[in-house]
Amino acid sequence: MISSVNVDNTEPHAFAAASGSSVEPYLARIRIFPVKSLDAIEVRQARVLKSGALEYDRKWALFDHTGGYINGKRYKTIHRLRSAMIPAAGKLSLKIGSEPREASFEIGRQREELEQWLAGYFGTPVDVREDIEQGFPDDPDSPGPTVISVASLREVGGWFGLPVEEVRERFRANIEIDGVPAFWEDRLFGAPGTVVPFRIGNVRFDGVNPCQRCAVPPRDSRTGREDEIFVRRFRELRKRTLPEWALASRFSHFYRLAVNTRLNSLGHDGVIRVGDKIEILMPEQSRM
Repeated sequence: MISSVNVDNTEPHAFAAASGSSVEPYLARIRIFPVKSLDAIEVRQARVLKSGALEYDRKWALFDHTGGYINGKRYKTIHRLRSAMIPAAGKLSLKIGSEPREASFEIGRQREELEQWLAGYFGTPVDVREDIEQGFPDDPDSPGPTVISVASLREVGGWFGLPVEEVRERFRANIEIDGVPAFWEDRLFGAPGTVVPFRIGNVRFDGVNPCQRCAVPPRDSRTGREDEIFVRRFRELRKRTLPEWALASRFSHFYRLAVNTRLNSLGHDGVIRVGDKIEILMPEQSRM
C-alpha cells in the first residue's frame, strides 16, 4: 500500500434546536482529494480558497476521450487504483491493487507520461486537467467542503457491518465533525431557499443541502465489488433514523448523506484547523 503524505431553517424554535447547546462540535478530520476520484490525504489544516474549495482538493481530474470524468460512476476499475500525492510539489504515485510496483510522476513536467500510464490502465485516452481556483467539485454550485459527523459514519457502518474507515472511503467527505450525535450535520441545512451559516474556527460557511449520493457508496472501496441492496437498505434506514432536527422536506429521496456548503467569509486567515470549534450562527443571516 502506498503511504499517504500529510500535507436553516429560520424559524426560532428550529434555531434553538439547531444550536446544539448540549454538544461541543469540533473539527476532527480534514481530508482532501488532490486528484478527483483517487485516494484522499489527511491534513491538520487547510487553506480555504476564494471559491470556497479547500486548497488542493480535487485540483486535478481525469477525463476520457468523450470529455467525461474518469470516476467511480463511470469506471469501476478506478477502485483498484491506489494513489498517494504531495500536492504542493505535484508529485503523484500510483499502483494497481496490492501490486508492489508503483509509478511516480511530477504532473507539471511529466503529464504526458502520466496520461499514457493512465490510458494503459483504463483502456482509453486520458486527459489530466488542472483547476487552481476551485478544482472539480461534485457540486459546482456548492464548491465548499462536504461535511459529515464521525458518529454518522459509525451509524452507517453499523447498518452494513462495515468498519468506519470503509464508510469514510465510500462517502469521501472533506470535513468530519466530532463531539456530536449521528446526523448532527443535518442541522446545517434549512428550508428551501435558505442556507444555514456556520463557522469553523474563523472561517464562515453556508450549509446548503443534504448531499445526494451516487453509484460509489455501494461498492467496496478497494475492489469495486457492489452490494446490490445497499441503496434500498440505506434509504430505508436513513428515513427511519432521520433526526427530529432534519427537514424531511429536503429529502426528495433518502439516499443522501453529508452536507454541501459554500463559502460565506474567509475570516482573518482563511485557514481551518483540526480542533477548531464549530458554531452555528444566527438564523437571520441564513436567507439566500
